[in-house]
Amino acid sequence: MQAPAQFIDQRQVRRNFARAAATYDDVAVLQREVGSRMLERLDYVRITPAVVLDLGCGTGTGLTALAERYAKAQVIGADLSEPMLRAGLAQRSRLRWLLPFVRGQRTPLVAADAAHLPFRAQSIGLCWSNLMLHWVDDPLQVFREAQRLLEVGGLLMFSTLGPDTLQELRTAFHDGYLHTQRFTDMHDYGDMLVECGFSDPVMDAERLTVTYASFDELIADLRRSGARCAMRARRHALMGRDAWAAARARMLAQVRDGRLPVTVEVIYGHAWKAPPRKTADGRTIVRFEPRPPAR
Repeated sequence: MQAPAQFIDQRQVRRNFARAAATYDDVAVLQREVGSRMLERLDYVRITPAVVLDLGCGTGTGLTALAERYAKAQVIGADLSEPMLRAGLAQRSRLRWLLPFVRGQRTPLVAADAAHLPFRAQSIGLCWSNLMLHWVDDPLQVFREAQRLLEVGGLLMFSTLGPDTLQELRTAFHDGYLHTQRFTDMHDYGDMLVECGFSDPVMDAERLTVTYASFDELIADLRRSGARCAMRARRHALMGRDAWAAARARMLAQVRDGRLPVTVEVIYGHAWKAPPRKTADGRTIVRFEPRPPAR
């Protein structure tokens, strides 16, 4: 069987976030904002998980909020980049030293591929993932892994970026290479959830506009947050001065009121782990619900 095509260079993803580990929290404004909006959505969900997994936790900015919301749960952080995990751990350790009254259980951190996690099946009550899926080559495999890990009745909640994200930057370059990640459509994510057996998937999206003082500030922000293009079809050599100047000019032509606007399409999704429809050997499970007593 021929191996599926790989479009994202996972080694480059690791390198990008390893280089950005020390500066990530300084520029992760979008990540924190989207995480906050995800937390608000949990206000409408009735769930009391014993174990919560923050998948793609980065430096762990969402771990504290999840631990506060689910005080009795064991919260676990997992990320592809070990340097990101270490940077977050060091920051939280400094906070505890400066503010001795800050308490709370230590959060286990695991460096692992989101599609191959070292946890037993049906051991997670809530699988939470903020702005991670566009860094993996096959989101379907990540959903399958989440389906394996979640207990029946468990919840998968995630956010990611949609196709309109960085459209201004994408169209500024005319050199035939990719300069942004590949962003999947919201409806494709919904189809993947159904294919993996999730129940009652809910998808929605919103468009945000982030503004920058200059083109250089945008590029620096992407580098410092680790959000540089990691596609295999990216440019691997340095761009010529003229081509770079032309791209800069196209971006600056979009400046409005002294600021450079950049589009971000945020996709939100959640779905539940339903009881299995088939046994391990492929037999269909038929469930008979008792009738309510006659009145």
